[in-house]
Formats: sequence, C-alpha cells, structure tokens
Amino acid sequence: MIVLGIDPGTRTAGFGVVELDGRTERALDFGTIDLPDGQDHTLRLRTIYDRIVELADRHLPDEVAIEVPFLGQNVQSLRKLVRVEATVMLAAMHRELPVAQYAPAEVKKAVTGKGRAAKEQVAFMVRAILKLEDSGALDASDALAVALCHARRAQSGPAAGAPKDWAAFIKANPGRVR
Repeated sequence: MIVLGIDPGTRTAGFGVVELDGRTERALDFGTIDLPDGQDHTLRLRTIYDRIVELADRHLPDEVAIEVPFLGQNVQSLRKLVRVEATVMLAAMHRELPVAQYAPAEVKKAVTGKGRAAKEQVAFMVRAILKLEDSGALDASDALAVALCHARRAQSGPAAGAPKDWAAFIKANPGRVR
C-alpha cells in the first residue's frame, strides 16, 4: 500500500509518500510545497492542487491521508487552512483516490505513543521508524507521520466490533436508524 500524507499549510504544506509492504514501512518521497509570500490565496490553492495531482501521478498512491486543521487563536487562519484541506481533497478525488482525515493528536499518538508530542518528537520518531537520516522540514516529517498513521490503521483495520462503513452500521443497528 502506498499512502500520500499531507500536512496542510497556507505558506508551507508538507507531503510524504510512504509504502507499507507487509511489516516494512519506507519513505518514497517527502518535502514541502512552499508558497510565495504575498501571493494571492487562490493562487496558492492552485499551486497546492497542481502539486498534489503531480505527486499522485508520480507515485500512484492507493490512498491520501490529511491532517485536519484545528481551531487555534485566529479564525481567519483556520478558514484558509480548511480551504487548503478542501483543495487537497479535490485533487485526490480528481485522481479517484480515497481520502482519510486524522486529527493532529491521533497522528502524534500513532507515531510517538503520545497525542501531545512536540513536532520535534514526531520528526525524531519518523526518522527512526523509516530509518531516515533526515526527514526534511517539520512540515515534511508531519506529513510522513500522517501517511504512517493511515498506513498502520489500514493494515490493522477498524477497531474490533466497529462497523467498516455506514451501510454496515445501519445493518448492525436497525433500531437506531429511522
């Protein structure tokens, strides 16, 4: 399985491509999509879209995983990050790739064992897991962590007893749906 992981950003977006082959995890590519200061936000979105499509065409991932933005101090920043997230999803759908979304704490926990790990701890663990001397900028190592999180979840499957989709949930819980 090949997963394209994305850490969305409005100035720098990280990407990481991870291949999971049985128990072996390896990085195929990683880096950042750097967006020029002063460039119109819509043009930045176009650049992100084009790069995601290019990465999908180059690596032929099976799935795309993206870290979902969370509300910080600035609502305007969150609005821009949500647009970046939507742009990544649209680019993935353009290539008919399924998209999974993960909260930052879930990604950190999957890689470090702690949901509140610092970015530097995530980078350290990504380097150790993937046997890399360097995992690039923190945005790139975060994207690799997103890809690892998804690849591991896909390999282990849903939690025991959890339905795999809405159809399975409805079938298992006919009295809860009207």
